[in-house]
Amino acid sequence: MAWKISGTYLATCSCNLICPCPVDGPPTSADGQCHGHLVFHIADGNLDDTDLSGVNVGLVNLFPSNLTAGGWKLGIVVDEGASDEQAQALERIFKGEDGGPFEQFAALTEEWLGMDRGPVSFSDGDRPSASIGESNFTFEPLEGPPGSGTQATVKNAMFGFAPEFRIGRAPGKMAELGIEADSIYGETADYEFASEMSEGAPTGRG
Repeated sequence: MAWKISGTYLATCSCNLICPCPVDGPPTSADGQCHGHLVFHIADGNLDDTDLSGVNVGLVNLFPSNLTAGGWKLGIVVDEGASDEQAQALERIFKGEDGGPFEQFAALTEEWLGMDRGPVSFSDGDRPSASIGESNFTFEPLEGPPGSGTQATVKNAMFGFAPEFRIGRAPGKMAELGIEADSIYGETADYEFASEMSEGAPTGRG
């Protein structure tokens, strides 16, 4: 089955600044594990004839060590406003059943936490905000060089949901699908994924 999704994402996790997961480093949270919540706003997308445009989906993760060590726990929360058909399509995509970068995740995932339904929101802008159920977080960018008026970014990381993404703080609480922690780190960017990705395209991360 062919699919594609594109839009903007906002991620937060329990790692101290700056999260080392994109470069396959060990998590820096207090318990040595990376607890994460991400919201993907799908501006445009589909799986075959199922239109996914306008849907928000939350990805919940627990990484017990550096990413390539495996042992991941992953699950999703699909916005309650989406149809059952859209929710089922998104579970297929994020579970890695239909190719693309999430298929690579499946080989590293020890436990699929399932697909839940609930309120998932996303608000774009210079300081985007998102929520999954009762978990809320707002991006606070790290500034670039003094006087430049720019923001700090990470580019060409081993694991990234975009070729370049803004980094900062996203304080809040995470408590979905049994993954509970204080959120500290944040990142955001536009993304584009498909069942058939071009060579060298970002592999993604949670």
